Amino acid sequence: MKEKTLTGAQLLVKCLEKNGVKMAFGIPGAKIDAVFDALVGSSIRLILCRHEQNAAFMAAAHGRMTGEPGVVIVTSGPGVANLVTGLLTATTEGDPVVAIGGCVPRNMLLKSTHQNADNVHIMSGVTKSSILVTSEDNIPEAIENSFRIACEPRRGACFITVPQDVLTNKTEETPLRKFREIEFGPASDREITRAAEIVNKSACPVLFLGEEASVPKNAKAVRSLLKKHPIPVIATYQGAGCVTRELVDRFVGRVGLFRNQPGDKLLDMADAVVTVGFNEAEYDPEAWNAARKKKIVHIDYKPSRVHSCYEPAVDVVGDIDRNIARLSGALKVSLSPSAKDAVKRLQAVTMKFFNYDPSSPQSAAKMFGDADAEFARFIPSSYKKNRIHPMQFIHAFRSMVTDDDIIACDIGTVYMWMARCFVFYRPRHLLFSNGQQTLGVALPWAIAAKLAFPKRRVFSISGDGGFLFSSMELETAVREKTPVIHIIWSDGTYNMVAEQQKMKYQRTSGVDLGRIDVESYARSFGAKGYRLKTISDLDPVIRKALRNSVPSLIDIPIDYSQNKEMFISARDARIQ
Repeated sequence: MKEKTLTGAQLLVKCLEKNGVKMAFGIPGAKIDAVFDALVGSSIRLILCRHEQNAAFMAAAHGRMTGEPGVVIVTSGPGVANLVTGLLTATTEGDPVVAIGGCVPRNMLLKSTHQNADNVHIMSGVTKSSILVTSEDNIPEAIENSFRIACEPRRGACFITVPQDVLTNKTEETPLRKFREIEFGPASDREITRAAEIVNKSACPVLFLGEEASVPKNAKAVRSLLKKHPIPVIATYQGAGCVTRELVDRFVGRVGLFRNQPGDKLLDMADAVVTVGFNEAEYDPEAWNAARKKKIVHIDYKPSRVHSCYEPAVDVVGDIDRNIARLSGALKVSLSPSAKDAVKRLQAVTMKFFNYDPSSPQSAAKMFGDADAEFARFIPSSYKKNRIHPMQFIHAFRSMVTDDDIIACDIGTVYMWMARCFVFYRPRHLLFSNGQQTLGVALPWAIAAKLAFPKRRVFSISGDGGFLFSSMELETAVREKTPVIHIIWSDGTYNMVAEQQKMKYQRTSGVDLGRIDVESYARSFGAKGYRLKTISDLDPVIRKALRNSVPSLIDIPIDYSQNKEMFISARDARIQ
C-alpha cells in the first residue's frame, strides 16, 4: 500500500504544475489557505489581486492570449461569488479558465455557518462545468477534466470547489498526465461539397469571421484562403486582426451592435454568408439577416445553435483550420460585376475610416462621394476646445503602435469607436469584451497580458466610468512590476448609457459621475499620471510613459459630441 504523503492541497498544486500552469491569480482566505500554503515553493507564480472579479478577468485574458487555461484561486462565500462576472464573461467569449474556490468542511455543508454557500449552483449558470470535490482522492480527475472541458471548443470557464477538510486530508494519489488538445478531425466530404456549391453559385458571398477565427491556426487558414480567393471579408470585434495588410483589399471592416457600418451594407447585399467560428452573441443574426434570405455556411467545431434568423444551409463541423483548407480547394469564387463594384466602393470607405487624418478635415462629399455621405457622419467637421475627438486619438495612437503591441479595450463608447475605427493586423492583440460587454476588463487584461508577454508593449484603454470598476488593480501592476500604459477617455459620465437614454427618453438618468484626478490617483499607487491638453501631447507623453518602470495613466479629455451618430442606423434607429 502506498504511503499517504500529500495533502489534498499539495496534490492540487502538483496537478496544476503537471498541466503546465506557470502562474495563478487569486486572493486567499481561511477555506482555501491550504492551497496558498502549498503554492509556496512550487513552480507556480502567485499573482495576488485586489478583487476576485479582476483575478478572473486576468485569468481569462491569460487564457485568450496564450491558449492555455488561466487559473484563478479564491476563498469561499463572497470570494467565490465575486468570480461570477469574470467567469460569465470568459464562458460567453470563449476564454479558457479553471477557477478553484474554497468551501466549508464536508460536515458543515448542510449547516448555516460562516461563508457557506452552494458554490456549485452559484457557478453552474456561468461556467461549462461546476463541480464539488468530495474526496481528496478525486482531485487529479477533477483538475484533468476541468482543463479538458475549459479547452474544448467553444472554450470557457470551469469551476471546482474543494471543502476545507479535503484540502488538509492526506492522500496517496498522484497527478494524471497533462491534458492534450482535442482534435475534431475534418468535416464530411458531403458538407464540404455542399458549402462550396453555395459559395460558387453566389453572386456576392461574404466571409464573416467570428471569435474562433482569431485562434492563431484558424487565422492562418483564413489568410491562406483569402490569398487564393477574392472573397470580401468582414469580422466581429473579437475577430479583429485576422486580416493582414497584404489582404486588406478584401476587408470591409468590422460589424457589431448597430447596423451603420460599411460591413453592414455588404451583409445587406450578400446572398451567401460563410461564418467562421462565429458566436451568435457577437452580433445578433436578427440584426443582419432579418429577412432570413441568406444562405449561411457555418464553419465551427460544433453545429450551430439555431436562431430564427440563423439557420445554416450547411454546418461544416470539425477542426476549423482543416475545413477552411479543404473548402478553399473546392472554391471557384466569382462575384457578379455589380457586387465587385459595390465591394470595391465599400472597401474604399472602410479604409478611409481606418486611415482618416483628422488634422485635415474634409467635407463628406469630397471625402466619400455623395453615395457614401452617410458614413461621413462619424467624421468630425470641427473640434471642441480643450477636448480631443475620438478620431483624433485613434489616428495619433495608431501611428505609435506596432503589430507586436497588445491593446486591451474596455466597454463603453470607447469600445464602439475603437472596435469600428482602429485597424489592427494581428489576431488577439486588440482585445474586446464582445459577448457580455463587461465593464472594467481593460486594466486587468493588460496586466495579465504583460505578465504573459513581458517583452511586449501593452496598452489598455477605458472610459473614466469603466476605469474605476477595476482601478484598484493599479497597485497589483505596481507590485508585480508590469509597466502597462492605461489611457482614460474622460467625460464624467456613463456615456454609452446616456446616449441610448437620450434616444429613448429624450433625457438621462443615473449617468453623471464626478471627475477623477488621474494624476494624483496614479501617484497614490506609485504609478505615473499624465493629463493631455491637446492631441499633440499624446506622442511625447506615450514616449515618456514607455520609458517608465512603473505603470502609467494618461487622462484624455474626450469630445463625445458626435456619439449619437454611432447608434443610428442609416435605415432605422435600432437601440439595444
